[in-house]
Amino acid sequence: MAEYLDIYDASGRCVGRAPRSECHGNPALLHRTAHVVVVHPETGAILLQKRSQSKDIQPGRWDTAVGGHLDCGESYEQAAARELREELGISGKLEYLFDSVIRNAIESEDTRVFGLKSAGPFAFDPAEIDAVRFWSREELADPAARREFTPNLIEELDQLRRMPGWYPKE
Repeated sequence: MAEYLDIYDASGRCVGRAPRSECHGNPALLHRTAHVVVVHPETGAILLQKRSQSKDIQPGRWDTAVGGHLDCGESYEQAAARELREELGISGKLEYLFDSVIRNAIESEDTRVFGLKSAGPFAFDPAEIDAVRFWSREELADPAARREFTPNLIEELDQLRRMPGWYPKE
């Protein structure tokens, strides 16, 4: 059964639904997502998830710890909080960090990125996610590791690097 995403016009108005397979990489079918960067409050390391080998369009790659598509009528922050509960089984005070527009052959989405400082414990569905773990600054910067990251994660890490307090400590 095909999964459908809510799609939006340039003004942000929800204009319908389209199959997920048609949305990704198609700038005419804009969809919105909310991502949450989870940072360990003591070490500053960043939590990443590894997608299930059978899930989504980039299986087996490391991505932002939490991410999901907005439903019609849902705000970015509401979607982020919902995804945080659904994907990691936690809640917490989200801090808006930045907006990201992703347009490439794989992704085509408008994303609002939030931050949360939490050390867990986390719960996740092994059918959806193969692994969840904190990554140090050195691991995140390693070119070999970055080849295993999704394009949106690389873009978000590059933006986080410029933000005080949201990238692992030196």
